[in-house]
Amino acid sequence: MSRPMGDSHKRFLQTIMSNGIISASQAVALHKHCCETHGAHYTDRLDDFINVINTQLQPLFMHIRKGMSEEDGLEYYALVNVTETDITRMTSDYADNELELFRKTMDLIVDSESGTASSTDILNSADSLRTKKLKKKETELVLNKFVQDKWLKEKDGEYTLSVRCIVEMEQYMRTIYQDLIKVCHVCRNIALQCQMCETPACGIKMHLPCVARYFRARSDPRCPACSDFWPHEIPEMPHTQSQSSQNLPSSSKENTAPTQSRRSRRL
Repeated sequence: MSRPMGDSHKRFLQTIMSNGIISASQAVALHKHCCETHGAHYTDRLDDFINVINTQLQPLFMHIRKGMSEEDGLEYYALVNVTETDITRMTSDYADNELELFRKTMDLIVDSESGTASSTDILNSADSLRTKKLKKKETELVLNKFVQDKWLKEKDGEYTLSVRCIVEMEQYMRTIYQDLIKVCHVCRNIALQCQMCETPACGIKMHLPCVARYFRARSDPRCPACSDFWPHEIPEMPHTQSQSSQNLPSSSKENTAPTQSRRSRRL
């Protein structure tokens, strides 16, 4: 018999629903906070705590899933609707032409060697929207909204898929881009921003943080699959998450029952 959710589990779930995604360090702190607030027994076994929630979410086809940032290797937790394999989960928040722009942006990012798309290329792709056209300023505002809602990340005019996007859209991406998508040889997650073995018969990919960890103690870096010399510069080990990031999401302080997330609604 599955273990029922207590108030501590419900508060934890509500916070993830309200924030969309939280870092692993926030999840650890939130777990402790929820247990202490509701007088529940606390252990440091976060995954066991989340498994209780996931068991109860299973009939609703929802799941709290762990993902990794391609940029720094830090882990995050997001609430995912496992029955949805396309971008319909975004339909309650975006207009049809905005969703089409997001699809075109995702196409550019997945099809690129760097796992990024320039603002110029995205703006140019907006000219070919089949739905309602977007002016340049409107396109820029929509891209800013995607960033604010944690679907995209932007740095120096280059856009990448966020952790939230990769975690929530994983099945969609594997289905739509099955000939383009590869997984990291180390962590087995989707690899977009990564290094690639240049041996034609090999071609494995590894995230930059995974490269740093794998070759950390190796003076003669060789591909873990074909053993040929790894030709890329080995990045430095990513910094561990600072103590300041342990701060709880503000919604964790609310003492209300979980409500349905906007992004889990469907038309």
